[in-house]
Amino acid sequence: TGVDGTFAPHAMPKLGGGLEGFQIDLFTEVARRMHREIIIDSTSFSTLIPGMMSGRYDFIAAPTTVTKERAEQMIFTAGYLWTAYQFGIKKGSTPIKDWSDLKGKVVTVNKGTPYETLSKKMGEQYGFTVQAYDTQPDATQAVLSGRAYATLGGNTTIVYAASKNPQFVADLELTDTRAHWAAPFPKQSVALRNEMQDVLDCMKKDGTIAKMSEKWFGKVPGPDALERVITPGYGVPGMPGYDPTPHPLKCS
Repeated sequence: TGVDGTFAPHAMPKLGGGLEGFQIDLFTEVARRMHREIIIDSTSFSTLIPGMMSGRYDFIAAPTTVTKERAEQMIFTAGYLWTAYQFGIKKGSTPIKDWSDLKGKVVTVNKGTPYETLSKKMGEQYGFTVQAYDTQPDATQAVLSGRAYATLGGNTTIVYAASKNPQFVADLELTDTRAHWAAPFPKQSVALRNEMQDVLDCMKKDGTIAKMSEKWFGKVPGPDALERVITPGYGVPGMPGYDPTPHPLKCS
């Protein structure tokens, strides 16, 4: 499988080699419970979906936002985290209240993500420029160096970057963008997807995912968090490829 190894705190280089982060802990434990070996590649996010579609990866361990367009091309487990889109700005910049505040400015994004898709659409509407970078840290750096006004990314990574850099501030969260982060598989891998979702559901039930979330994101997930909530069926309710068939949970 593969992750974007610069998407902290989900996956990032570890001192002494290798990777660490929420995704690494999560899928190492999933593999252990599935009695399978796991090899996690670090690459840029924009290469992960093509890599899975070409057969290089069995699934994607990077946090992948479930969208209708993606769910038509691949199948997903149920979500294990909520995500929402959030802006990050340089300390001292005027906070963003809505899209119109960005007129004439530059917004950076991580290439190949839904943040890029939404920003380009809104940029045409509100008159701002979008620059796509291979990694989220590069997109953030462009803001810190003054090449851009804001970056748009996932709330966990924006908040984490702000906690590590006093010059960077987590700004407006777009509350209407709340979406599931889940693990995608090729369409033919239904049995493997179902097996993994069963394990993820058991890890929700026994509190493992909530503990990992607290460790990496620094706060205890609430009762309605996807780290805890087991959704019915397989996949994400309301999305293409969702299988509503109930399945009793067998956790060893």
